[in-house]
Amino acid sequence: ERFYRIDRMLRQRRSTSLEAMMESLGVSRATVKRDLEYLRDRLHAPILWDRSLRGYRYEDKGPGAVRYSLPGLWFNADEARALLTMDYLLASLQPGLLGARVEPLKARIRELLGSKDHSADEVVRRIRVLHMAARPVAPAHFETIASAVLGRRRLRIDHYNRATDRTTCREVSPQRLVHYRDNWYLDAWCHMRDALRSFSVDAIRSAERLERPASEVAEESLDEELGAGYGIFAGKAAQSAVLRFTAERARWVARESWHPRQRGSFEDDGGYVLRIPYADDRELVMDILRYGADVEVLAPDSLRTRVRDILKRARARYVD
Repeated sequence: ERFYRIDRMLRQRRSTSLEAMMESLGVSRATVKRDLEYLRDRLHAPILWDRSLRGYRYEDKGPGAVRYSLPGLWFNADEARALLTMDYLLASLQPGLLGARVEPLKARIRELLGSKDHSADEVVRRIRVLHMAARPVAPAHFETIASAVLGRRRLRIDHYNRATDRTTCREVSPQRLVHYRDNWYLDAWCHMRDALRSFSVDAIRSAERLERPASEVAEESLDEELGAGYGIFAGKAAQSAVLRFTAERARWVARESWHPRQRGSFEDDGGYVLRIPYADDRELVMDILRYGADVEVLAPDSLRTRVRDILKRARARYVD
């Protein structure tokens, strides 16, 4: 705020003395001098000392001169560090997500923080983002898809289906990008299937932005079709899984979010019963299996049987 007040004084007066700034701002001589130095060196304000007027003024204030203006957006040191942290975290999610677009802002923030402030380096040294199962996506490829999503244009994609080991060319109307469990997914209306689909972005072998406007799908419909089931697999929730965790494992599971509409309750012995809606059990089964002997599927019978059969096959691999 002091910078804006100094700027206003310099514009409104022929010259402004150091004493006038001190009185108006209610600060010491040293503080005013530091502010003036900061304005000149960091913000490139053309402030000079006019010996004849015995005060400070802007240089080249004559007719036709280009008027200097302070930046329109200000951050204190904590806010600037927070922005650097945010940029680092976004870059960790997807290299090139913001890329060159924010590089000038980052350079400016570093300049504002000062050469002795090592916040940018500290962010990288002190914050770690580990991607244990991330499947990489080329930045240029991701940018094409993101551009179509935000620009509301259709995409022509070559999509690889790992289950069938086949690649198909489709025209889709992208609706939103979803970052889930360290990987990116594209929710889109598939014009080939005439239905909503969720595509793993790393499985999109090529993407071309088209000029045709994307068909819009209401957010409520997206959530109902793609967000009601369990995990990333689409479908309206048709069943409810009932899982019982041991008292020891309950200390962790009771704090976890498995589904927006999950319900959980503790039992007298400390065990924890979790109820989760689902449509497709593939991801749910994987999550159940990672808890090994610390979880039991109580219902439905179809899910209990599926998990039991997988565990039997796994056990057979370890029988001598």
